[in-house]
Amino acid sequence: MAKRPYRYRNIIHLFTLIIMITSALITIVAFAFLRGMQVLPAGFFATIWMPAVILVVANIISGLAQMILVPRVVRPIERVIRATDQVAKGDFSVRIPENDVAGEVQELVHSFNAMTEELGSTEIFRSDFIRNFSHEFKTPMVSIEGFARQLKRTDLSEEERQNYCNIIIEEARRLMGMSQNILLLSKFENQQIVPDKALYRLDEQLRDCILKRERAWEKKGLEWELELAPVTLCQNGEALFHVWDNLISNAIKFTPEGGKLTMTAAENESSAVVTLRDTGIGMTEEEMKHIFDKCYQADPSHSGEGNGLGLCIAKRVTELCGGNISVRSKKGEGSVFTVILPKENG
Repeated sequence: MAKRPYRYRNIIHLFTLIIMITSALITIVAFAFLRGMQVLPAGFFATIWMPAVILVVANIISGLAQMILVPRVVRPIERVIRATDQVAKGDFSVRIPENDVAGEVQELVHSFNAMTEELGSTEIFRSDFIRNFSHEFKTPMVSIEGFARQLKRTDLSEEERQNYCNIIIEEARRLMGMSQNILLLSKFENQQIVPDKALYRLDEQLRDCILKRERAWEKKGLEWELELAPVTLCQNGEALFHVWDNLISNAIKFTPEGGKLTMTAAENESSAVVTLRDTGIGMTEEEMKHIFDKCYQADPSHSGEGNGLGLCIAKRVTELCGGNISVRSKKGEGSVFTVILPKENG
């Protein structure tokens, strides 16, 4: 429906040109007739003749200019309209050439192309998120169902029964952790500010987070090196706890047995800086680009524990607190995560 006015725009301009020229000619003929009838005073036509000629020429030039220039403006706009129809139907791959337009129209086309590119990325991201999360949710459910069926067998030994029960408990905890992370992410994504800020000691919080994961890092024989200067923050400690807990659990997960973890905390006049270095498997450049995306896991087989939401939560909380989080890594040489936070986020 939106295309029809533009389809007949050239015809409209043609009729406009014809009418303008016809009107000018009628005006000239009328003046000539009046002169022949001697209705007008002597010298009047000579005075009017030149403006009349100019009027005719101006009308012709104006009409031709409209015929030539207006379609050059209308054509790309018509392309935008057609492309918008395609986007409305779910096709985010459509692009409009930018090399044959200029000025404000070029800005419009450029903005449209940027919009469709972003929509396409969002759609891919949404599809990946659904696929990955479905996989992560299905795996523990299959385990729970399978081992629950095994428990119905009457020929199981007590050791087997206990082993199957422990697996079911662990998988149930995994589901609970996944649900908790989804709720946390939803909560933080819907917030624009972090409430309930108060002064607290950041270095003490970091030590508490490390102790909470003591069982995991002791099991792998990991060594800790701490350089935690006394740092006082005015932030929401409960929210920031999720940042440190996710970073520490990730570092433990991806560091092989006997590895080393190094955490530092320092401050300047306005900011606190926390770094966590591991001697783990590291990441490629491509993996670093997506490490903070929802449900992203560098291991496509999803063989490790986790659901790919922890670092996304860490990034969102850090941003809400007015800070930023970054990563440096090299495959096979470990990773370094750096979090910078304002000491007072008014």
